[in-house]
Amino acid sequence: MISDIEKGKFLKLFNRGGYVLDFSTNGFDVFTMASVGVPLCQRYQVSKGQSLTAFLYDASDAQTFKLLSDLLDYYEENYRPEFDDAEALPYSSGRYDRSNKGTYLRCREIIDREKAHSTPFSETAEYLKGKFSSEYLDKQIDLLSRMRTENPTEAIGKSKELIESCCKTILEEQGMAVEKSWDVSRLISETEKLLHVSAKQVDENAPAAKHVKKLLGNLHGVAVGVAGFRNEFGSGHGKSASFRAAPVRHAKLAVGCSLTLCEYLWETYEWRIETGALSRR
Repeated sequence: MISDIEKGKFLKLFNRGGYVLDFSTNGFDVFTMASVGVPLCQRYQVSKGQSLTAFLYDASDAQTFKLLSDLLDYYEENYRPEFDDAEALPYSSGRYDRSNKGTYLRCREIIDREKAHSTPFSETAEYLKGKFSSEYLDKQIDLLSRMRTENPTEAIGKSKELIESCCKTILEEQGMAVEKSWDVSRLISETEKLLHVSAKQVDENAPAAKHVKKLLGNLHGVAVGVAGFRNEFGSGHGKSASFRAAPVRHAKLAVGCSLTLCEYLWETYEWRIETGALSRR
């Protein structure tokens, strides 16, 4: 996660007296739209520099990283004389400021650090956040993505909660009453039946039926496994003084399983709606 202090480093490098590098207002909106899906000046109705600042303090961690990374790539392509000694100009230039070299090197270090710790499931997390409109779910996904290395215990707990939330959202949108007593096993079973992806619903004569049934049967196992993991290592239950947190690799496994499972369930749900098998209420 890029801290507020570190964001200030990027703003120092990119913000040139209210401008952002050499972008025009329209050019900056086109760039940010392509990067993070938001034309910043159009959204905030202030200068490019102020718009960038406002966005960095509104955006999710993933959006912040994406935009800063793209801007740094643009900077490296167009402002090389500021940091590359081999291309330093032999005369003073109003466009380039050699004093920015140290700031650039620190920004590059931050981006490289974040790339090294990035997860292949970050795009899945953002996809799910876009689909689950609830603020609660957004916060769950942010916590899950961030805490998998910072706080494995919390990440494992949130992994189970995300699966529960995904199933409840689908079932409740379809008008089904969800009992408070339902555990993860019951929730995933009811969701599978609704989406017609239960192993028991596979036509024995369908192509590769044996393998399809095995894969679908494992969906249930993944959900139950994450729930069991949470009971042993996750947040949500009181722990004894002898409790030892799970290794980070276990948290990454739980996070990866829950995000992949939820993405599959939600995409299947939307596909059922698009094909007319289900309808939104």
